Amino acid sequence: MRALWSQLSIISNCKLSPTIRRPSAANMMTSNRNLSTEDPELRDFVGFLESLKNYEKSGVPKGAGTDSSEGFDLGRMKRLMLRLHNPHLNYKVVHVAGTKGKGSTSAFLSNVLRAGGYSVGCYSSPHVMSIKERISCNGQPVSASTLNDLFYSIKPIIDQSIQEEDGSLSHFEILTGIAFSLFAKENVDIAVIEAGLGGARDATNVIESSNLAASVITTIGEEHMAALGGSLESIAEAKSGITKHGRPVVLGGPFLPHIEDILRSKAASMSSPVVLASNIGSGSSIKGIINKDGIGLCQSCDIVIQSEKDDKPIVELGDVNLRMLGHHQLQNAVTATCVSLCLRDQGWSRVTDEAIRIGLENTRLLGRSQFLTPKEAEALQLPGATVLLDGAHTKDSARALKEMIEKEFAGKRLVFVVAMASDKDHVSFAKELLSGVRPEAVVLTEADIGGGKVRSTACSVLKESWIKASDELGLGFMEASEDKTVFGSLKLAYEILKHNRTGEEGMVIVTGSLHIVSSVLASLQH
Repeated sequence: MRALWSQLSIISNCKLSPTIRRPSAANMMTSNRNLSTEDPELRDFVGFLESLKNYEKSGVPKGAGTDSSEGFDLGRMKRLMLRLHNPHLNYKVVHVAGTKGKGSTSAFLSNVLRAGGYSVGCYSSPHVMSIKERISCNGQPVSASTLNDLFYSIKPIIDQSIQEEDGSLSHFEILTGIAFSLFAKENVDIAVIEAGLGGARDATNVIESSNLAASVITTIGEEHMAALGGSLESIAEAKSGITKHGRPVVLGGPFLPHIEDILRSKAASMSSPVVLASNIGSGSSIKGIINKDGIGLCQSCDIVIQSEKDDKPIVELGDVNLRMLGHHQLQNAVTATCVSLCLRDQGWSRVTDEAIRIGLENTRLLGRSQFLTPKEAEALQLPGATVLLDGAHTKDSARALKEMIEKEFAGKRLVFVVAMASDKDHVSFAKELLSGVRPEAVVLTEADIGGGKVRSTACSVLKESWIKASDELGLGFMEASEDKTVFGSLKLAYEILKHNRTGEEGMVIVTGSLHIVSSVLASLQH
């Protein structure tokens, strides 16, 4: 790992020493690739999935997410579901796609529906600690025993399907089939299903209009560009592929005008009514950050959903305490609220205003603006440190993180600890963070992606990207030290903050990927 130190005097008047030593091997924990947080009971199940093609680990082929001849073959997923007796048709579904925000929006909506007393399934990706996180029922990840029981009961069908599809069924397709089957077995009222990649050719897009309650497209941004056609326009086309005939589409946003036109055009072609959450929720705002007893930091928000026709509030919730911070999370909460209102209009009468409030306030996700507790920081040998974990990994999510830091933690001394996947835009990510935040150091490290090294980015590559970003912004950086383990990186970041004993508070921000967040949380278990 390389650390890059800012030389700008506006950051610090103290000239930091470049001789900080690498933490000794005796003090380091096991390399992140050897840390296992998976339930031992799932060893055979996970091993089976890992024997299949895993695009999270290897990367998605060019054009695979587009609705074209290069795209994934959705036919094999439909044939798998047919062999499993189409379990996904046994309950209503909200289908969520988008570049960023789909996981948070899905979590908000799931909790709102649960607060209304409904039985709710939720399917999301990726996971942070355990594959069980991807499939939850009524707010709880599926248990190892439940997952094993279901897996072994349908494994003959899965084996037959893999054989008949010439081994082409992937890790994600099989897991999606298992999730849909579990929700049917658990007899859920409704399932919130997060698309994996794109929408049109994603394995989750076997959902039919007959059981689709609503489609949701949260944002459109520059991620998985090659897999989704190479442009924002092609990405919008791919995401809009989850739109179904006659079913409402909730658009999060805000979107560029021509991107919104693409999404609206698709909806019009399917006779699908459109709700633009960024428009009718424009009266919503963040009032400030509070430290709530027993919960920690929350942002107090007013959420106001207005009618598009007469500006009359449909829902007006004051002082909603969101546990996930930042304006982007407020927008995700507004989007989930708009979906909730669509469901209420369809007869889901228990989605009351109070259920919306309770659901939004009870939502929390690992690695999304997550602060470690003092006890957790001490367990990582960072006593007294403020440590923020945020899995931002795109230009847009870096902007959201930067804006949250600027608004709520202005003046704090900062050190970033960063690891990223190889298929991300490293320079744009770095430029976005550095354009408004002046860290004392950026500590670069490596983390396994999808359980392997194929998509991990070497520190030397990240180093060049951050140097290029700082040069383009006119910042001066110098090389300071090196270390390749995530735990060692945290220790170095901590030493940098402790080196300046001015009494000013400092914060370590771990970002660049949910996979580095997973490594940090795994360290807590070891």
